[in-house]
Amino acid sequence: MLKTYADQLADRLREGIIKGRWVGTMPGCDRLARELGANSRTVMRALTQLETNGLLINQGSGKRRLINHRQANIRPASLRVQVLLYEELDRKLDYLVELFHLLQAENHAVCFAEKTLQDLGMNVDRVARFVASSQADAWVVLGGSNEVLHWFSRQSTPAFALFGRLTKVPMASTSPKKADAFEEAVDQLVALGHRRMVYLVREERRKPTPGFLERLFLERLAARGVSTGTYNLPDWEESPAGLHLLLESLFQRTPPTAMLIDGPALFAAVRAYLGDHRLTVPGDISLICTDPDPTFAWCVPQVSHMSWDTRPLIRRVAGWVNNISRGKDDRRKSSHKVRFIPGGTIGPPPPTQPSTRSKQC
Repeated sequence: MLKTYADQLADRLREGIIKGRWVGTMPGCDRLARELGANSRTVMRALTQLETNGLLINQGSGKRRLINHRQANIRPASLRVQVLLYEELDRKLDYLVELFHLLQAENHAVCFAEKTLQDLGMNVDRVARFVASSQADAWVVLGGSNEVLHWFSRQSTPAFALFGRLTKVPMASTSPKKADAFEEAVDQLVALGHRRMVYLVREERRKPTPGFLERLFLERLAARGVSTGTYNLPDWEESPAGLHLLLESLFQRTPPTAMLIDGPALFAAVRAYLGDHRLTVPGDISLICTDPDPTFAWCVPQVSHMSWDTRPLIRRVAGWVNNISRGKDDRRKSSHKVRFIPGGTIGPPPPTQPSTRSKQC
């Protein structure tokens, strides 16, 4: 008996699944029709056949069909995993080296993407074009904006968010849970007498609206009787020159008595500026870094910062990749406890607040 075109297409889809062409979930009917050069109705009949045979699991209207690897007797696939970094400096992060080792031990091929989110301007259209030109079975995205992560969550290729603006994003993710540590840091600064506090963050944390921690910072200050405004969460052009202009503006007339700084790179840049202008830490200004860094162990006094164990985060990413390779539609979110390490870079505000102009010869 001659097979219908739908039967032939079902065989073709089954063979593609067995060979690992599709992993975890199947693309939608329209996308498969374009990819295979077939009629959408024929593709739908072929998919329905595979559902009847138990190879695909229909998860309801609007959701992708889940591949039942056990039914097909398919061994877990070796995936091509691309890690889309926030910026080039991330290549040196110790925990990403650990992630590579964990994935390679499971026979997955993992690499850094050729461009970073900063290279792509955190622009959804540019990210989409870059992803379309790349070969990957799964993506791990570091520090994505809310718009970028929402875009990844709508794609057929599975993606995992490591950090980033995750509010209402329906995708697997893991991140440090900073809220309690953040409140503790702000409360300690207020208790020491600080009233002029600045939180220095990257653009995607400020725009289009402030993120969760940024709002928490402003709300915590207000709850402690400190007036808040754009001074506390300043806008700036994200470049070395833009950072220098911001610091010049902040320290000329009403310098802050304390700064919380998002990430070791910005923290190092601010300390360099303060040193060039002969401002001491914590004598003239208190500093807190909102992330850990191995170099802090060599600093005297110890840098005040927020710290967490990266190992559970990396194990979660590796577990997600393995789940995807076994056909599981894993979208679980996880978060991990963060501690505030007071360190020696915070103290009471100085009796008077000299500007950088008065500190220079």
